[in-house]
Amino acid sequence: MSQRNRDGKRTARERLREQREIDKAREKRKRTLIAVGAVVAVLAIAAGVGLLVAGRNNGGGVAVAAPAGAAGKDKLVIPVGASDAPSTLTVYEDFRCPACGQFEKTFTDTIHQLEDSGQIKVDYHLVRIIDGNAGGTGSLNAANAAACAQDQNKFRAYHDVLYANQPVETDDKFAQKTYLLQLADKVGGLKTPTFTTCVNNGTYDAWVKKSNSAFGQSGFNSTPTVLLNNTNIYADTQNPLTPAKLKQLVADANKGKKPGTATPSPSPSPSLSQSPSPSQSRSRSQSPSPSQRSTG
Repeated sequence: MSQRNRDGKRTARERLREQREIDKAREKRKRTLIAVGAVVAVLAIAAGVGLLVAGRNNGGGVAVAAPAGAAGKDKLVIPVGASDAPSTLTVYEDFRCPACGQFEKTFTDTIHQLEDSGQIKVDYHLVRIIDGNAGGTGSLNAANAAACAQDQNKFRAYHDVLYANQPVETDDKFAQKTYLLQLADKVGGLKTPTFTTCVNNGTYDAWVKKSNSAFGQSGFNSTPTVLLNNTNIYADTQNPLTPAKLKQLVADANKGKKPGTATPSPSPSPSLSQSPSPSQSRSRSQSPSPSQRSTG
């Protein structure tokens, strides 16, 4: 065999060996990329599940649908009254809470007067303490229905109707969506197909749950909690708040300030001034204590 032929065969073997090494390296890189991609995908899924669970457990981080006009952090506040009112009344309420019903029976007319004259705006936070303490879904379903009424610009009227027809605490009647829709008939123009769908579908259930979670982190633990310009004015049982005292507190806070540009809201029919049912009378005459969040 000539030297030229031997050199040619060696070169061919070297080229083949080099090509095999190149193919082997390419296959190794491919396997590595596939493995890395799989790990990244698993981590991404795990992170997504973790965020979802965290959002469900503590109401944080995860955006939820809010009713029209909702304000404040995470849009968890339903404001009523003039946005430029010189003072703000902040109210944390549970529609099943007997003490909240007593508060509304006592203060609704006064609050409406102060709202309609531009003296205050009221920021409502809807919570569900009774659901947690006693079981059931009446607090949740009623709050969702009230948020649905907010979409129709009829929150105040429906809010008042719910309290005017509040069942006793042991009767979870607000869990019945048919009853909530029946009460909507007391507010002119509220019971539309849109409202009915919103109530039946629980459109704002997640929003209510997030509001309730935020309440749990607020430092307050009972309803009603009532603040005037961030000062708690309803917690002193030795010197209880009265309608006259509320008016005076607002007048003092607003001294020298211009009233807001409020548009009076229509009142529902019937009003909270109507005589409560016998079962409600027995419950309310006992001046129920604020509903407190269970620590269990």
